Amino acid sequence: MRIGILETDELRPEIKQKYGSYADMFQQLFLSVDAGLEFNVYQVIDGQYPASIDECDAYLITGSQLSAYDNNEWLLKLREYVVYLHQQKKKLIGICFGHQVIAHALGGETKRSDKGWGVGNKTSEIKVVKQWMDKNEKSFSLLFSHQDQVTSLPQGSELIASNDFCKISSFQLGDHILCFQGHPEFSEDYLSYLINKRRDLIGEDIVKQAQDSLKTKHDGKRVAKWLVNFIKSVPKTFQDALAN
Repeated sequence: MRIGILETDELRPEIKQKYGSYADMFQQLFLSVDAGLEFNVYQVIDGQYPASIDECDAYLITGSQLSAYDNNEWLLKLREYVVYLHQQKKKLIGICFGHQVIAHALGGETKRSDKGWGVGNKTSEIKVVKQWMDKNEKSFSLLFSHQDQVTSLPQGSELIASNDFCKISSFQLGDHILCFQGHPEFSEDYLSYLINKRRDLIGEDIVKQAQDSLKTKHDGKRVAKWLVNFIKSVPKTFQDALAN
C-alpha cells in the first residue's frame, strides 16, 4: 500500500532539522501503526504532482499556514486536483488545511473563524461510528492549530465528529474521502513550539490554556490507525458484490 503525500507547506531548514517536514511527520506516524506502508512525496506548492493517480493507492493533503480559499496559482491547481481525485473515487485524506481545501474545492465552505485561534489538545464528539473505527467509539482528542475552519460541508458528505470550537472537526464523503481538522501527526513539542512562535497573534490567555492542554494525552496514533483502516477498506458496493 503506497500513500502519496501532497505537501502544501515548506518549513524553514532549522525547523525541519529538529522536527522534520510535514511529510516526515506523517510517514513516522503511519509507520508506527503499519510498518508495511510505502510513500511518495509531492511538493504541490512547487507544482509537483503524480504523472498518474495510480502511482499511489491513496493521497493525503497536509496542513499549511495558508488559507484554502486563497487564489494563488498553485492552490487553484490543487483544488482542481481534488476535484479530479473525487471524480475518480480515489482514496483521499485531508488534515487541517487539507481538510479545509477538500471541503472548499468540492462545494463546501471554509472561512476564518470569528472565535479566533483554535489551538491545543481538543476533544471531539463522534457523531457516527464508522466501520474503520473501533466499536463503541464516543470521542477522540487531537492537537489543533488553526484560524480557518470548514463551516459547511460538500453535498453528500457525512459529519463524523464535532467539538465546541470547530463544529465540523471530521467528515467523510462516500467511501473515498476522509478529513480531520486536528493534527494526528503533530507532537506536543512541535505544537508547543508553534504556539510560542505565534504568541503575539494568539494572545496570552489562549496560549496558557493551549499549553496546559498539552499535558493531556491525545489520540494521534489511534486516528492514524483509523486512517489506515479507511484507506485499506473495500467500498461497500464491492463488499456487496463479493457477498453475492
